[in-house]
Amino acid sequence: MRKFVQMFLDYLLVERGLTQNTISSYEKDLNFYIDFLESKGIDSLSKTTKQQIIDFMLAQKDKGLSSNSIARRLVAIKVFYRFLVREGILNNDPTSLVDSPKLWKRIPEVLSYSEIESLLNQPNIKDIQGIRDKAILETLYATGMRVSELVNLRLDNVNLEVGFLRCMGKANKERIIPLGAKAIASIDRYLKISRPRLLNSAKINGVDFLFLNRFGKKLSRQSLWKLIKKYARKARIKKPIRPHILRHSFATHLLERGADLRSVQEMLGHADISTTQIYTHMNKDRLKLIHKQFHPRA
Repeated sequence: MRKFVQMFLDYLLVERGLTQNTISSYEKDLNFYIDFLESKGIDSLSKTTKQQIIDFMLAQKDKGLSSNSIARRLVAIKVFYRFLVREGILNNDPTSLVDSPKLWKRIPEVLSYSEIESLLNQPNIKDIQGIRDKAILETLYATGMRVSELVNLRLDNVNLEVGFLRCMGKANKERIIPLGAKAIASIDRYLKISRPRLLNSAKINGVDFLFLNRFGKKLSRQSLWKLIKKYARKARIKKPIRPHILRHSFATHLLERGADLRSVQEMLGHADISTTQIYTHMNKDRLKLIHKQFHPRA
């Protein structure tokens, strides 16, 4: 069974062009499924039925997994079986009649304008790494990029004169995102002051990634995640800090200030506009204000 999982993962990489992070998620979810089948004495995918898939989902629920996590694992299993049927390995798809668990659409946690301002002001711009960190935070908030996209930015992806950057998103889809004046100024300062010194300190030549660590090498996603959490603590932000919180804040603040949904979808790199619609939530104070202004009996 595991050899077919590997065939499927190779297909996702070569033919679908999915990112390594996405492929790793599929691999993890499918390994959980194969482990479950083996624990039930099933040694062939041709012996699996709808009931076993339902039993797997129930077992995941008993382990305390959220509906979102269970639904994600079911998606991986569904795509896997469709691949097996299309390749002629299986005749039937046992997932075709299995429904996803009901999901509550979670409104993502976002930072307020004042929290964003406080966060962006935390790095010490008299320090080499502080200048870099300021540029990173400003870029994340200015563009709504994913953390994984930012660490893979290269020097030639950024055009400060025009005020845009080129971002390679999921499935190798390229998009152009505008940069604001503050992000441009922060990146420019970093390129002139910090980056050359980070390179020189490590005596490395030819590194073309935009943001470097203190050893003059490409910044990792884990390091960037720790950086965000560090400055959130310094800003005394009490909300749960997750890697995409600046991305969520970027989208929410644009929509709150009147940006159209399609433009925000394009900047975020969402394939489906329904994914972007989750950001159209409005806070209660603004709803009250609109009601008071426009309702005839308010």
